[in-house]
Amino acid sequence: MHTHRLLVKPMVFVTTSGYIISVIGPYFSDCKNNDAQIMKHIIQHDTEEFKELVSEDDIMIVDRGFRDALDLLQEMGIQTKMPAFNKKGESQLPVEDSNVTRLVTKIRWVVESVHGRIKSWKYLDRVLPNSQIPFVSDYVNIACAIMNKYWPELNTGDLEQDEQLASKMLYLSKQKNLLHEKIIEEGLDKRSCKWQKIDASSAPTFPRLPEEDIRNITVGVYQLKLAPNYTREYLDDDGNYEVFTCDYEENLLCAKIQSRHISPKCYRVWVKYDDISVLFWYCHCKAGSRVVGTCSHVTALIWYLGIGKYTDNIFENCRDWSKYLLDARNLPDPVTVDESDNEEANDEE
Repeated sequence: MHTHRLLVKPMVFVTTSGYIISVIGPYFSDCKNNDAQIMKHIIQHDTEEFKELVSEDDIMIVDRGFRDALDLLQEMGIQTKMPAFNKKGESQLPVEDSNVTRLVTKIRWVVESVHGRIKSWKYLDRVLPNSQIPFVSDYVNIACAIMNKYWPELNTGDLEQDEQLASKMLYLSKQKNLLHEKIIEEGLDKRSCKWQKIDASSAPTFPRLPEEDIRNITVGVYQLKLAPNYTREYLDDDGNYEVFTCDYEENLLCAKIQSRHISPKCYRVWVKYDDISVLFWYCHCKAGSRVVGTCSHVTALIWYLGIGKYTDNIFENCRDWSKYLLDARNLPDPVTVDESDNEEANDEE
């Protein structure tokens, strides 16, 4: 949507701890000043002696918008890591690509957090008059310098804990999704497979899980924070959470979870478990094949079965904004007119 406003965009370089190395710009924010073009401009003009900031074999984490600048970065000896793209005609990333993408996003969240910190300055989070454009660069640099000096780092600060998590994720990134392979090979996603609908609250064998265990499965907190909202969307009018069990496979559940981004889209989710833990998972969504953590749909199912159904007021922090809106689909029932009454009225006349 065209905002009818002139936008400017600074290019921010940060470390994995959230320390801001450099802020270059601001640049125009139009189609000719995308991330890749800005990166090319910085390198070729050696803006702020950028080439002195990097060394051969440095690793740069970028998003997909930098794809056209990767060759130039690699010519400088810089290793680049970027989330994978879907191949033409495919709706889901392969397991290996999905795992590697999760490794990238696990690190790159720091960039988004730094952007959020910059916007926490009220002056930088509002529309500025054009007369302030000459000073935007100075204001952003001053704010970033203050954050570097006085604000805490964004990582945990526990080196041993970080190394353990990194080792775990690297190990998982080399694993295959065995449940995905089983579903494809045995046709468990076909209609011919017999699935029985039950209410999730009556799935007695699913283990009750502490939140820490689910966090270990998701290797992060973002999906866990979304779980209550996903669950609320999935409940029916009577507050039931429907899942499907398979007669063919013991301790295997299936559910359909609503997409957050596409209204008519639902993703089918499978979870394999035993008496004490969740073993395998798979989802039909774009990132659902990964084993390095889980997508939000899988997390929502595990969270409800392992925690939510045992918790009172599970939606305490979820605001239902729909109650403030009218729904034009809710129409009164039509009034049924008895034809015999009309005939009697005509006779009386």
